[in-house]
Amino acid sequence: MVSAVESMAANTSWSALGKATDLRNRILFTLGLLIVYRLGTFIPVPGIDGVALREFMEQAGQGIGGMVSMFTGGALGRMGIFALGIMPYISASIIVQLMTSMVPSLEQLKKEGEQGRKKINQYTRYGTVLLATLQAYGLAVSLEAGDIVTDPGLFFRMSCLITLVGGTMFLMWLGEQITARGIGNGISLIIFVGIIAEVPAALAQFFASGRSGAISPAVIIGVIIMVIATIMFVVFMERALRKIHIQYPRRQVGMKVYDGGSSHLPVKVNPAGVIPAIFASSLLLLPVTISTFSGNSTNPLMSWLLANFGPGQPLYLTFFVAMIVFFAYFYTFNVSFKPDDVADNLKNQNGFVPGIRPGKKTSEYLEYVVNRVLVLGSGYLAAVCLLPEILRGQFAIPFYFGGTSVLIVVSVTMDTIQQVQSHLLAHQYEGLLEKSQLRGKSGGKPRKKRSPVRR
Repeated sequence: MVSAVESMAANTSWSALGKATDLRNRILFTLGLLIVYRLGTFIPVPGIDGVALREFMEQAGQGIGGMVSMFTGGALGRMGIFALGIMPYISASIIVQLMTSMVPSLEQLKKEGEQGRKKINQYTRYGTVLLATLQAYGLAVSLEAGDIVTDPGLFFRMSCLITLVGGTMFLMWLGEQITARGIGNGISLIIFVGIIAEVPAALAQFFASGRSGAISPAVIIGVIIMVIATIMFVVFMERALRKIHIQYPRRQVGMKVYDGGSSHLPVKVNPAGVIPAIFASSLLLLPVTISTFSGNSTNPLMSWLLANFGPGQPLYLTFFVAMIVFFAYFYTFNVSFKPDDVADNLKNQNGFVPGIRPGKKTSEYLEYVVNRVLVLGSGYLAAVCLLPEILRGQFAIPFYFGGTSVLIVVSVTMDTIQQVQSHLLAHQYEGLLEKSQLRGKSGGKPRKKRSPVRR
């Protein structure tokens, strides 16, 4: 049977959006910050030769340069102040979370609640500054090596370093503000908007290639069908659940005895969402970005990176799949679904899985179930991200039609819509409380004054 909450959520009217003042303010706040982000991608770093940069990006657009530009919302192709994007913050988050699982002192911090979480976030910010500084300096040196700078030297390196690191820290602050005071996950929305903003130009370029004969009409139709099928598959898998039956015993409250109820613990097929694909992509972008801009360098390491870690290459695809599977398991068991915490919560609520003893046995059972579910979930992520990558490498399709970009766009859209529905549902509950006069004097008609009692 459908629960009352699910029934109310299904009947939630989007016309109530105009009445939900708090939700409307959150949406406007989010849109405002995202507009600020898009404006920042067009502000260039000082000292860049625009003509040389444009010619270089046209040559590298079909290679790893196109992928890097996609994750930075086109800022790297224009060498904007947000050219590093949000990737240093994501890389720092990966490192801190890995260390949290391995270093006992950090693991203890994680268990200290809100104060520990703030301390870990502070370490993540320090790591972001360090990684952004290293990447910005490497990018400045690479730009000089690629003859894309009008006046190379120490002044350009320092100005580029300060501008790019400041841009990344500002983006990190924007993402945190959107998460706290807006709608959706701020970091994911920044990447989402960067991809969406560049899709019209990629579509125009794609159809122009079809008109010129560089791409056959059959390939164009096939790509459209592939994108539609990928979107449908992603929506289906993101909504897929494995329900674990939970039983609650009879309980006595005062003189009343309540019958035991039953419920379900939903386990998503992909509990980690789009995070593994973003983490894996950020690790791939870090070394190859530097080698791309120093393409004329005779450094054998740079040449090897370009030859073996370019899109469509076997090592690139192998590493990409391995990182997606690793982060799917790592992020699930360390962030999104912790079997020990779930088992403790069930035990505290007197809930249990039929046939399984509460406590450690329940935790082991949940871990066993999630491990098996993640085989399908990580395989689905790897297939969605990998197959379009192979096809795109064969037919020179723009990066914005790849599996990673489609997965990010669809997953972030679904997550944001779900949060909007949650706010609308909460607003609907408030309306019901006001009508039933459960909020005190403000929810109903003013009461008549009683006459004073004579003594």
